[in-house]
Amino acid sequence: MLIEEELLLSYGAEIEDFKPSYIIFEENSTPKYYYQIIKGRIKLNHYNDEGKELILAILGKGLSVCELLLFIDEKYPVNAIAFEETTVLKLPKSDFVRLLDENQQTSRDINKFLSERLYQKYIMLENNASLRPDVRIKGALNYQKSFSDDGSKFSFEVPLTRQQIASITALRVETVIRTIKKLEKEDFLKIINRKIYI
Repeated sequence: MLIEEELLLSYGAEIEDFKPSYIIFEENSTPKYYYQIIKGRIKLNHYNDEGKELILAILGKGLSVCELLLFIDEKYPVNAIAFEETTVLKLPKSDFVRLLDENQQTSRDINKFLSERLYQKYIMLENNASLRPDVRIKGALNYQKSFSDDGSKFSFEVPLTRQQIASITALRVETVIRTIKKLEKEDFLKIINRKIYI
C-alpha cells in the first residue's frame, strides 16, 4: 500500500468502483485526482497512429495511477482503463498536495516510489530498443515484477496474456509464444497452467 487508506480518507478521499473496461481518464485530459487501487487492476495504454494498442503497465492493489502528473502541469499521455472489477480511493489534487505537505514520511515514500518506477522504466525502455525478442520480453516481465514486494524466483505471477506482452514489446504474438517457451527452457520463467511466473 503506497499511502495508508486511513490517511487518504482523512484528507477527503472517496471510494469508487469501476466495471471492467471503464475509462477512468483519457489521454490528453487534465490530471485532477490521486488514484490508489484498493482491489482489481488498471491498465495504462496508448493507441498509435494505426490504432494499435500499446499497453504501458497493468497496475494492481496498493499502487497509485499516474501520480507523477500531479506534480507537473501536463496532460495525461495515456488512458487508464479498469482491467476488471476495480475499486479505488480518489483524492482531489489539492488535497493530495496538502497531504504530502503535512506528512513528511509519506512524501518521502512517494519520492522513493517515483524514483523506483522511473529507474525500472529506463531499464524497460532500454530493453525495448533491442532487436532481440528475449531481451524485450525479459525487460517487460521484470518491469511488471518490480511492482511486487517479493523478489524471489518464480514468486510473481505475470498478470499479462501473450497478446498483452506482444502489445507491450511491439512483437508479434507468435514471436512472444516462441520466445516464452525458450525462456522457460533457460529457467528464466516457469509456465504453470498457462500462467507465466518469474
